[in-house]
Order: sequence, then structure tokens, then C-alpha cells
Amino acid sequence: MADPHERVRAAASARGLEIEIRERPAARSLHEAAELLGLQPSDIVKTLVVKRSDDTYLFALVPGGRSISWPKLRATVGVNKLRLPEPELALAATGYERGTIVPIGSTTDWPVFADQTIVGRRIAMGAGAHGYSLFVDADDLIRAYGATVADISEPEQPRD
Repeated sequence: MADPHERVRAAASARGLEIEIRERPAARSLHEAAELLGLQPSDIVKTLVVKRSDDTYLFALVPGGRSISWPKLRATVGVNKLRLPEPELALAATGYERGTIVPIGSTTDWPVFADQTIVGRRIAMGAGAHGYSLFVDADDLIRAYGATVADISEPEQPRD
């Protein structure tokens, strides 16, 4: 398999998308990762692979500190059933392991749904390989992938 970074860089270049990939130390939490990168937790965006009942997928881009709102995402997508796939299905659908997934360079260009809170921001996300972060302007990513922008998340509830 080709180097994931090369796949990400080639896919970004093909879409005229400017990205930066940086090596980063491992982090035990979102807050630790944000601190290591000099960002706010909400600047780190999770790319979640979501499986539809017809065995197709989509990407949901949700900022750190928030979680998918399943009712909102189902309404936006226009389906009754969505779920997170098992790690091996996510890998087969994207070519990336969980924790490294990014729409850029995915083996299949699944539709992208971006939470409205990322608009207008520079964000960090998976870079296709463990130990790296990809930086991109969210608006450029949204444009390059024709992403649907909607309210698809909820603030995470504090743990007791």
C-alpha cells in the first residue's frame, strides 16, 4: 500500500486543496492533543465514518468536544438508520485505520457532512497515519469535497 501521506497529499493536490501535515506526539485525551498542537479542543475535528443501511458510507466532520447528534444527522442525510461501523469495515471503506481517517485520499469519495461549527476555521484532523495531524482551512475542505454543512452535533456532556 502506498504511503498514506502521499495518498493524502496527492488527493489534496488534485482538488487544489492546501494542507499541512505535521508529526505530533501521542496524546491520551482531546485536551492533551489540543495543548500539544497549540489549539483549542474545538479546532481538532474528528472524521467519523458512518454506515448507512444500504452498506454505503458517509463522512461526518465533528469538532472536538462535540459528538454526533444521530437524530440531526439522520434528518440531514434523509435516512432512518445510521451507525458507526466496526473498525475493519471503516478501514475497508476508507483505506485508513480509525484515529487516522480523513476524507482526503479515502479509497472511496464518500459524501461529506460537516458540522456548521467548523465553518470559517483552520482545523486539525487525521492525516492518514498515526502520529500525524493534518491542518486545513475548513471552508476550503468543504468546497473541495462539496460537503453538506449542517447542525449535526451536540456538545458532549460532562462526565461525573
